[in-house]
Amino acid sequence: MTDTRVVVIDDDRDTVGVFCEYLSIHDFDIVARGFDGRTAVELYKEHKPDVILIDLHMPDPDNKYFEGLDALKAIRKFDQQSKIIIVIGDELFSVEEEKELVRLKVNAVIFKPYEIDSIVQSIENVLKSETYTSIFDINAEVKRRDRN
Repeated sequence: MTDTRVVVIDDDRDTVGVFCEYLSIHDFDIVARGFDGRTAVELYKEHKPDVILIDLHMPDPDNKYFEGLDALKAIRKFDQQSKIIIVIGDELFSVEEEKELVRLKVNAVIFKPYEIDSIVQSIENVLKSETYTSIFDINAEVKRRDRN
């Protein structure tokens, strides 16, 4: 059994359920789940997981602008060594967001629609690596996905 502690955040409750169930089957310890950016920051600070998966685009339930990118910034400020995997629908991925993800040193990006096995692989890769994703890694993933 793995000791890897994971927090899963996505505004789509079905996605959170699938991620959590799949990761549990693979012996990851799901310490918390949430559905918005503010909760992501609170849960990260409370649980200090090994990895957090965050959807980049989530509406704020209080109608204040605070999404996954805002959560990423706040978590990075709180813990510069945090391991953050961003989940995103590629049709919503702007050049500005790409630059910001690189600046904030996001550890990995999973594009929707995703292969379910890529979740475990991404977590394992992030935990093994002491480096951060570069713009070339993100671009390579976009190009690979576009070819398929």
